[in-house]
Amino acid sequence: MAYLDNIAVFVRVVELGNLSAAGRDMRISPAVASNRIKELEKHLGVRLFNRTTRQLMPTEHGTVFYSGAKQVLEAITEAEAAVSALSGQPRGTIRVTAPLGLGRRLVASGIPDFHDKYPDIEVRLRLSDHNVDIMKEGIDVAFRLGIIEDSSLRMRGIMECERVLVAAPKYLEARGEPEEPQELIGKKHDCLMLRYSGAREYVWTLQTADGPRKFEVHGPYDTDDGDVLTGWALSGRGIINKPRFEVEPFIRDRRLKVILANAPPTPVQFAAVYPHKKLQDPKVRLLLDFMAERCQRLIKDILAGK
Repeated sequence: MAYLDNIAVFVRVVELGNLSAAGRDMRISPAVASNRIKELEKHLGVRLFNRTTRQLMPTEHGTVFYSGAKQVLEAITEAEAAVSALSGQPRGTIRVTAPLGLGRRLVASGIPDFHDKYPDIEVRLRLSDHNVDIMKEGIDVAFRLGIIEDSSLRMRGIMECERVLVAAPKYLEARGEPEEPQELIGKKHDCLMLRYSGAREYVWTLQTADGPRKFEVHGPYDTDDGDVLTGWALSGRGIINKPRFEVEPFIRDRRLKVILANAPPTPVQFAAVYPHKKLQDPKVRLLLDFMAERCQRLIKDILAGK
């Protein structure tokens, strides 16, 4: 088991690029991670990494060993999943990621309930509005809102979510309420955008009388945190494009107002994505079933004002 642990640490260091990140991911200290790499190098009789001040880069030997080591760990995971399926007692760890807002509102609160139901399954949740590389970072399940194009992943749709354009009454009083989508273009209005490395949606697609149409909107600032966007809108700083369930409480108490209701944004897909092999894992299927039912129920409750 010690040798397999060393291999697992090595694989995560290659994927994450440094000892600190790999240590955090595996819940060990950087010193322990470093010692495991040294033990592996001693066992193999070669150097596996070229060390720089910021990053560890695999050597030629390290690159070759990584390919085989990754296959070994995947084979073990598949074998354990097969045993769990036969025994009817799923166990192990699931790595999950979700966008910040959606993760806080829908996913995070369900993790303790899931663990209560399946105490032998541990869940490691990472919240980020960045486009997380599932394969590189060893994620088992990613909950996402938006366009999903990666053909190397499988998708389970959870629900299609209505989106709305909203702004604070304070902003609309100062800048005027747009009556046509064309009024969003140019500098007449501040359209606040969610931007991050790898983001694809830098335009707003609205459902006009002539069908879906893309609008290249602009604003004085943007952010990689969806909740920051909502905060800016609440303080009267601009217009935002959001899933309705995320802003429904503010619409209900009139802190935000829906605009251009006759030309709303196209709906957004709420889905779970995962590597192809993961559906064979019973614990992943259990999490998908649990979260799909729970998230659907919570979103409907939010929209109903419950």
